[in-house]
Amino acid sequence: MDDLTHKAALIRRSAIAAVVAAGSGHVAGPLDMADIFAALFFKVLTHDPKRPDWEGRDRLVLSNGHICPALYAAMCHAGYARPDELEKTLRRFGTKFQGHPHRTFFPALETSSGPLGSGLSQAVGMALALRIDGKSNQVYALLSDAEHQSGNVWEAAQLAGKERLANLTAVVDRNNIQIDGNTEDIMPLEPLRDKYESFGWQVLDINGHDFAEIISAFETARAMIEKPVVILAHTIAGKGVSFMEGKYEWHSRPFTKEEAEQALRELAMSGE
Repeated sequence: MDDLTHKAALIRRSAIAAVVAAGSGHVAGPLDMADIFAALFFKVLTHDPKRPDWEGRDRLVLSNGHICPALYAAMCHAGYARPDELEKTLRRFGTKFQGHPHRTFFPALETSSGPLGSGLSQAVGMALALRIDGKSNQVYALLSDAEHQSGNVWEAAQLAGKERLANLTAVVDRNNIQIDGNTEDIMPLEPLRDKYESFGWQVLDINGHDFAEIISAFETARAMIEKPVVILAHTIAGKGVSFMEGKYEWHSRPFTKEEAEQALRELAMSGE
């Protein structure tokens, strides 16, 4: 668990450094999902950074592509690219680290993403194809909570339940914010658990910053043989930085130099 905490800290720091250098980009979501990414890339996923197209790999689909600084940072620290390259070139013309994930520029990615609401459909298609081919690979789909305001998410959830896609695990970043405010004020999502259960999913509620709960949930999901699993990961937007935590205003606001320095100091002081 200490190693995962350290990896999550590296992910947060690299994401902050990259966004600061780029002068734009999303920061709240990458910080609150750093623990999930650390668990996936350093404990859960079956993958090989030296062979990103290996057929035996698990598939990871990031639906809410705007939090890609955390995905990129996790992949870099796992060996898919150099962290310093990310920290210098995020959002630059022609770089592999585009403002939203783009497979043309970074083929190690499973999908290109950006339009909210489409990732779960992509993951369902992958899971169904793998089952048809008799493969045991797992598919993981990461989604924001607010993108559940898109009908396409529920069409995908309905199909996954109908097909009983036990090789599919979705993770919902339940941070309760979106760009214009709190989700429950803008378009209420609750009862989110009941909705997924009504479509035939197994639902797990966890603290998205507790590695014991995170790993246990992924182990439960991998052992499931009857239905798809969704993990509702309750997180704190801007996790680890006091002036950001829980504030929707930080959904897409970039750091100033002074704010970045304070954020990095706080992460260092926290023991991470």
